Amino acid sequence: MSAQTHRATAAEPAPRIREGGAPPPRPARPGAARGVPYLLILPAAAATVLVLGWVLLKNGLLSFQNLNKRQLIRHVTEWAGAGNYTDALGGSDFWHVTGRSVVFTAVNVALIMVVGCLVGLLLARLGTKLRLLLSLGLVLAWAMPVVAATTVFQWLFDQRFGVVNYLLDQLGWHAMRDFNWTSGQLSTFFVITVLLVWQSVPFVAINLYAATTTIPKELYEAASLDGAGTWKKFTSVTFPFLKPFFLATTFLEIIWIFKAFPQVFVINEGGPDRLTETLPVYAFVEGMGNQHFGMGAAISILTIVILLALTAYYLRLVLKQEEDDL
Repeated sequence: MSAQTHRATAAEPAPRIREGGAPPPRPARPGAARGVPYLLILPAAAATVLVLGWVLLKNGLLSFQNLNKRQLIRHVTEWAGAGNYTDALGGSDFWHVTGRSVVFTAVNVALIMVVGCLVGLLLARLGTKLRLLLSLGLVLAWAMPVVAATTVFQWLFDQRFGVVNYLLDQLGWHAMRDFNWTSGQLSTFFVITVLLVWQSVPFVAINLYAATTTIPKELYEAASLDGAGTWKKFTSVTFPFLKPFFLATTFLEIIWIFKAFPQVFVINEGGPDRLTETLPVYAFVEGMGNQHFGMGAAISILTIVILLALTAYYLRLVLKQEEDDL
């Protein structure tokens, strides 16, 4: 054996033999390991496609039909082509409701994020007992069913027996004694906004508090040594560290507020004079209320398209900001 061959043989590590003389197990193939997560989510993805995909398909087909009471009674199918879409996009009502929905979503999401972040930071600074008490209240508010919470707010803002009017009257605003909160557009939106913020703040606050527990305390100690105050610590330590949380939470809140239906409809059914209708309520009123199911289906499809467009624009801004940070 040559010297070179001897050196190569000596450099190779000897295979380890386990007890009993069995050879060591072979490492798993990287390709098979990468496919395991997809196999795990396959059942949930298949169920989602079956449950939601079929509904979207039926709704999409319905949006191309002229379906009202006459067609339902006669059991006939009248295809309208893109007529429902052209009628919706060509009318001013659709664009007024769309603009109203976008402004309504922006205002609510901004309030939810600000209040939720303040409550979350408060949770991080409270003691154990107070934190547990506040967390319990947040969880109970979050767990309350949507329709039940909306009904409670109807009682709170009732014109004659509402607690809000009673308290305002006791505080000196006697003109608010019999004030009808659902008689105007802004006052109705105010009630809906308070309801949505009350329901959404627990999600943001609890998640923010959980995220703050992952921030190393050494960062705050270093900021304190540099003379940073509370606001400076938030802008230089908390916010940069939790930036992915803020982006993801804002994205989820945009979707949740934009498609909110029970709160808007139950409070005043989109009134007064249909001035508080958002796109989901507008689609329901046109479809079920006016018995024009094809038009309602078309508006719902357009709502999905608008929401996807807003989502894509937001994700584009997020990705661009992440590239700039790199």
